[in-house]
Amino acid sequence: MEENILNQELLATRLIEEEEEEFHHLNNPADGIKPIIKKYLGVPTHADQQGNKFYFSDSDAKVEVTVVSDEIIRVRLAPHGVFLEEFSYAVPKLEQKAIVFALHEDATEFRVSTSLVTCHIRKEDFFISFSDNQGHITSSDAVPMHWEENVQFGGYYVYCTKTCAEQESFFGLGDKPTELNLRGKRLKNWNTDAYSFAWNQDPLYRSIPFYISVNEGIAHGIFFDNTFKAHFDFGAEDATKTSFWADGGELQYYYIHGPHMMDVVKSYHYLTGTHPMPPLWALGYHQCRWSYYPEAKVKKIANGFRENKIPCDGIYLDIDYMDGYRCFTWNRKYFPDPKKMIKELAADGFKTVVIIDPGIRVDDNYSVFKEGKENRYFCRRCDDYFMEGHVWPGRCQFPDYTNPEVREWWGGLFDELVQLGVAGVWNDMNEPAVFGAGTFPDDVRHQYDGFRGSHRKAHNVYGMQMVRATYEGLRKLMKNKRPFTITRAGYSGVQRYSSVWTGDNVASWEHLKLGNIQMQRLSTSGISFCGTDIGGFSGEPDGELFTRWIQMGTFSPFMRAHSAGDTKEREPWSFG
Repeated sequence: MEENILNQELLATRLIEEEEEEFHHLNNPADGIKPIIKKYLGVPTHADQQGNKFYFSDSDAKVEVTVVSDEIIRVRLAPHGVFLEEFSYAVPKLEQKAIVFALHEDATEFRVSTSLVTCHIRKEDFFISFSDNQGHITSSDAVPMHWEENVQFGGYYVYCTKTCAEQESFFGLGDKPTELNLRGKRLKNWNTDAYSFAWNQDPLYRSIPFYISVNEGIAHGIFFDNTFKAHFDFGAEDATKTSFWADGGELQYYYIHGPHMMDVVKSYHYLTGTHPMPPLWALGYHQCRWSYYPEAKVKKIANGFRENKIPCDGIYLDIDYMDGYRCFTWNRKYFPDPKKMIKELAADGFKTVVIIDPGIRVDDNYSVFKEGKENRYFCRRCDDYFMEGHVWPGRCQFPDYTNPEVREWWGGLFDELVQLGVAGVWNDMNEPAVFGAGTFPDDVRHQYDGFRGSHRKAHNVYGMQMVRATYEGLRKLMKNKRPFTITRAGYSGVQRYSSVWTGDNVASWEHLKLGNIQMQRLSTSGISFCGTDIGGFSGEPDGELFTRWIQMGTFSPFMRAHSAGDTKEREPWSFG
C-alpha cells in the first residue's frame, strides 16, 4: 500500500513538472496568448459496459474502448467526458465482428479481452497496454493519454505516447520518401503539393495515419483516425518512446493485432476497404505528358507505339486539352472533334484518360461555375465570402466535396466526357493546391457530410472526397463498365475509389530507388494500386535510367510514363 501511494505521488509530481515545463514552453505573455496547459488522464474510478463498448472515467475525462473484432480494439478519449458524434471517411461502417469478449477487473487493472488480444487499463495511472493471448505485451503507454485546450480554434491538441522497444521497427504511413523502416523518424501528415520532392522531404501528397510495428517477431498496427494535421515520432526525440498527436479532433486510434504483418494489413483493409476491381486495360502501360496537344500530336504518339510494336493501353490528356483550363470543356482549336478522335484511338487499342482539377474558373459565362455558384456548392470562408484562389485557369472557386449534394453534382458533370468515350479520369491538384498560398486558409468551412468543420479538419480528406465524387459519378454513368480513376491526394480509405501515383518525382537514380520504396510503403498502407512517373516527371533521364524504370514499372500495378512539358520527349523510342 505504501509503495502504491509513493508511486502515485511520484506520478503526480512528474505530471506537474511536465505541465509546468509545457506551460513555460508554449506561452509568451508578450504575445497576448492565453496559457495552454497539457492535461493528462488521472486515475480510472469505474467502468461501464454498453454492448461492445466499455467506458472508463477519471471523474472528468472519459475513455471508450470498443471491441471491433478478435484482432481490433478501438480507443477514444473525451477530455471532458463528451465524445464527438461517430463519423469517419476512412471507416465507412464500423461493424462488430468479435463474438466472444469480456470485461475483467482485479485490484490493479481493468481488462477488455477477445480470443486473441487483451486491452489493459491500469488503475494506478490510466496507462493502456495490449497483450496477445500468450501474455506478451505488444503495445504499452509510456505516459497517459493527454491533451491541450486549443484556445484559438476550440477543441484540443491530442497526444498518445507509447513505449518503443530497443529493436522495434516501424513501417507504413503512406508514401513517405525515406527509408522503409521509419525508426528514428519524425513525420507529418498534411497533404501538400511537393513538386520535385527530395529524399526525406515531408509532408507529401497523401496522409495515411496507419503504421505497423514489428518487435520480437510480433506485428501490430496503429491506425490514428484523425483528419487534422497529424504528427508521428518513431523514437526520434526519445529512443524509448513513439508518439502520435494531432492539431485538433479526437484522440481515436485502432489497435490492430497481427501477429504477422500481412495479418495487420488485412485487418486494416477490413476497416478501411480495398481497391475495387479495375478494368483490365488499366493494368497495362500508359503514356502521359504535360501535355500532348493538338490532336495531330496525340495521333502521332499513338502511331509511334503501334509502328514500334510497343504495347500501350492508355493515353492521357493533361490540362491543355481544356478551353482556358476550364474543367469539362475542350479547346476546339486543338481538338475540333474529340469524339471522333477518342473513337479512332479506341479502334487502335487506346483508352483515353483526361485530367480534372478542383479549381473552377470564376466566369459567369461558364456553365460549371454558374451552376456551382447558384447552388452554393463552392467552399466559403468563416465570414461567408467564397473562398477564392489562383490555379491554372486563373481566379477560381472550389467545390466542397465533403457535401454529398456537391459530390452528386460533380459526378454528374462527367456525363459529356463519358458520352465522348473518355475511359478514365485523373484527379490532380486536389491537396488542395493553390498558387502562392499553398492551400486553403484554415477558416474555410466544410459541410463534412453534416458533421461540419473548418479546413483544418477537412484538408486531408478533400482530395479523397473529390475522387470519391468522380468514381461514384463514373460508376453510374458507365453502367456496366468498371471506372478507372487516379488521384494525387488522399487519406486512409482512398483505395475504395482510386489508384494513386507518387507525384512529381525527378529523373534520377535516387528517385528510381525511392519510387520502389514508396510503392512498397503504399502497399503496406492499404493502397496497392500504385505507381510512379516512369522516367521522372522533372529532369532528363538517359536511356539506361528510363529502361530500368520501365523494368520496375512492369512490376508495379499502375504503370505510367509521365513528364513535364519543359523536358525532352519521353516516349520509349525517344532514346534510340
